[in-house]
Amino acid sequence: MQTAKQLSVSLVNKPGRLADMLAALSKGKVNFLALTVMDSGERGTVRFVPDDFQVAIAVLEKINIRYEAADVLLVEVPCQPSGFRRIFEKLAAEHLNIDYAYCSLNAGGKLKGSVSAIIKVNDLAKAQRTLSENGTARKKSPFRRPVLAR
Repeated sequence: MQTAKQLSVSLVNKPGRLADMLAALSKGKVNFLALTVMDSGERGTVRFVPDDFQVAIAVLEKINIRYEAADVLLVEVPCQPSGFRRIFEKLAAEHLNIDYAYCSLNAGGKLKGSVSAIIKVNDLAKAQRTLSENGTARKKSPFRRPVLAR
């Protein structure tokens, strides 16, 4: 698990706006560790983790696109049914709120067939400590789910 700088931009929801921004970032040789695009009606929100934060900012400023920066967690998640659940249970057990999460294919990760989860939480330092305890995020969580009566 590591932290990274994420950029968020709001674009007018018109054909070509996203492609233009991505072309400018490509011309600036910015690569993406993760990318998500969400529709918000007349505007769309693009969140991405660039491989070079400073270059990405310079490109966005050059093409006059406003951005917001945030620190996020990058957590390697094994591709198995309990992968995400264990991470989110550990965060919940420590009363950490997840503002949002998305994932990216993890071509360079240590775990074969894993993904990288990009997680924005309300307390980054506490989340890091929580997920680092007992080694990795893949360890069993102390959080217990309630038993539902049938």
